[in-house]
Amino acid sequence: MRKTAVGAALFLTTALAVFSFGAPPAQKTSALDAKLERFFGKKSVTIAVTDSGLGGLSVLAEAAARMKRAGTFEGTDFVFFNALFSAQGGYNSLKNREEKIAIFQSALESLEKRYRPDLILLACNTLSVLFEDTAFSRRTEIPVVGIVGAGVDLIARGLRAEPDSSAIIFGTPTTISEGTHRRELEKAGFAAGRIISQSCPELESYIERDGGGAETELLISAFVEEALEKLISPRPPVIASLNCTHYGYSLPLWEKAFAEAGIKPVAILNPNSRMVDFLFTPERAGRFPESAVTVRVVSMVEIGPGKVDSLGKWVARTSPETAEALAAYEYVPGLFRWKSGN
Repeated sequence: MRKTAVGAALFLTTALAVFSFGAPPAQKTSALDAKLERFFGKKSVTIAVTDSGLGGLSVLAEAAARMKRAGTFEGTDFVFFNALFSAQGGYNSLKNREEKIAIFQSALESLEKRYRPDLILLACNTLSVLFEDTAFSRRTEIPVVGIVGAGVDLIARGLRAEPDSSAIIFGTPTTISEGTHRRELEKAGFAAGRIISQSCPELESYIERDGGGAETELLISAFVEEALEKLISPRPPVIASLNCTHYGYSLPLWEKAFAEAGIKPVAILNPNSRMVDFLFTPERAGRFPESAVTVRVVSMVEIGPGKVDSLGKWVARTSPETAEALAAYEYVPGLFRWKSGN
């Protein structure tokens, strides 16, 4: 595979390519900038991280670990708010978009009322692409930052660095059907033919149960093979983008699937770390000599010991506090309303 000098810097061997740039992901409105300025002016803050499952714990772990060193705030309380509403199925199993938005709206209202966050991080591509159509988005004074901007930014940088490459966007059915990543990349001037979308139904559920298990491996291999079949011939250099916060837990299986298909990607991109970079710009750092950090995890769906063990081992590498909070998670059956009568 041909690699330019810039592309070589993005080349992946055994480690996940993560780009950490100083500026925050692009956001649409100056209103968000004003909200963030007020947020950064506070001494102590509560930061809520939400996801339609537990993939976003990796984002929280990254933020918590870096916050302890940054001195951005004197104290930071992190709350992981699991927006999953049923063990029998999540947002991707719902009948229509309106139902997804209504349930997410209810979750956001509960999050605001119960925990009064100073910032909300949507550590979920599925929820991020739905957020702008919630009533909450139009009236809240809380700054809300989604992960889609980080993902689009990473893909765009990769495509610019390797002009002959194509990007494969792996995501949940909702993320892929909404087409937000593709649409934003095309707006930025990238040809539609360079962007491949690959839906991965149910993969996040298998990863939560066992990120390195045989069933997860079979699914990832199948999705990689299906995506590669969509590429033009001769096959261009490939940039793979993991646009579900769960997918990074199974990084070795993604690497293995590409290797078995005879492909060495230019990069495998994970926006999870990139998403929180805006919290740690040099001008924000060192405001306080010490930074106290607490973490709690709340969920209205029971989190089985297998998931706690599997995901806890992963996040403990970055943030022991996050792993401890997961092990001692708060089970709140009525955390938010998701169907009539509940």
